[in-house]
Amino acid sequence: MTDSRPRIVVINPNSLTGMTQAIEGALEPFAALPVRIDCLTSHDGPPGIESQLDSDLAVGPLSKLAREHAGSAQALVVACFSDPGLWALREHYSIPVLGIGESGMLTAMATRTRIGVIAATRQSVPRHFRYFSLMGLERRVVGERALDLHLTDLEDEESTFGRLVEVARTLRDEDGAEVLVLGCAGFGRQRARLEEACGLPVVEPSQAAVGMAIGQIYAAGRLPA
Repeated sequence: MTDSRPRIVVINPNSLTGMTQAIEGALEPFAALPVRIDCLTSHDGPPGIESQLDSDLAVGPLSKLAREHAGSAQALVVACFSDPGLWALREHYSIPVLGIGESGMLTAMATRTRIGVIAATRQSVPRHFRYFSLMGLERRVVGERALDLHLTDLEDEESTFGRLVEVARTLRDEDGAEVLVLGCAGFGRQRARLEEACGLPVVEPSQAAVGMAIGQIYAAGRLPA
């Protein structure tokens, strides 16, 4: 039987299958909707995206994977907070192409005024701030703080959660953040209880991007024939 649901392809640009599984976990709330969400791992990508070089190296394998799947997709999602290759893919494909970084920040702007961002590593922070500047968000982002964890460390969920709470409360109390954005695709399962622990709305960027993709698909009537 042919699957008539619109297909959203979510690509993890690094080669960590654990990261892809974390993205799948974050997207579980969409399972009841009439949409097919396929999360893919870029096995030829870098083993984690922490530096600018990692982000740049991810673009080629990401583009190859997008090319293989775009023909059967109604939307593509780049599941890295730096949105590597986003504009190149948008230039090439007519379907919606969303990046979780841009989508997460747009959702935060629609939620509160003062935005705090939680990064996995300190290496990521300068790269993220360059991106925030390109988006014109210098006055909206009151701070970004890092967990000081490598992406491979995120599989220890309890240890990661402890650091998330500590950093979230610092962004709230010292930087005056009113909404928090998880600046990595690997934190998805932690969102709800982090909101409870810090008392602020928390944006999970993979959820933000897929939610926007669903809205664009149905609003424009971009459904499978």
